[in-house]
Amino acid sequence: MAHLADDVLRFVRAAGPQPDDVLEEMDAYAEDEGFPHVGPEVGGFLRLTARLAGARSVFEFGSGYGYSAYWFAKALPEDGEVVLTEVDEGELEMAREYLARGGYDDLASYEHGDAMDTIERYDGPFDVVLIDHQKHRYSDALEAVREKLAPGAVVIADNAMSADGAVVFDDLLAHLEGRSAETNEGTRGIADYLDTVRSDPAFETMVLPLGEGIAVSHFADDDRK
Repeated sequence: MAHLADDVLRFVRAAGPQPDDVLEEMDAYAEDEGFPHVGPEVGGFLRLTARLAGARSVFEFGSGYGYSAYWFAKALPEDGEVVLTEVDEGELEMAREYLARGGYDDLASYEHGDAMDTIERYDGPFDVVLIDHQKHRYSDALEAVREKLAPGAVVIADNAMSADGAVVFDDLLAHLEGRSAETNEGTRGIADYLDTVRSDPAFETMVLPLGEGIAVSHFADDDRK
């Protein structure tokens, strides 16, 4: 579900950073296979966020075939790191191949398995975190990584507005507006995540209607709101 009118989406894509040949191939793969990926408008925002944060270390809860990690890698310094996590070994191998072709393999750490297990083996601090795995586990991911965030870190949660039926926009809106609604597991997971991060005084959060919605949270690690 796109949340921008077609002409506005075309404008955002045309005005944003242009994908290189590898990213264009990755976009084509997503379209041909019906693979859910964040797309170039969100990818460009991820790269910009990493640049603005001066990121050296990025952690992803769910990486698929490496599309978001590729965008992040474009913004990292030579000694930077993006940690990819993926339960599908085949997708993780695709990510390795794509990042290697782009010249970013040395920046990537590839972790096969559950991201919630992987994060326990990393100390951080992380400058940027992307949460893009099972929607009902978003709040758990935030809790697992919270003490490993660098001051000024940015946490981005994908599918903050919709997710191919797994997250229902109208039900999520009803929840945020204090109206009752029947919600499925994915919608409840996103609602719980937004409630959790918005109620934590260390975070300031905005939801942007790019892709299927991204919740962008700045971590101040103090009591200011």
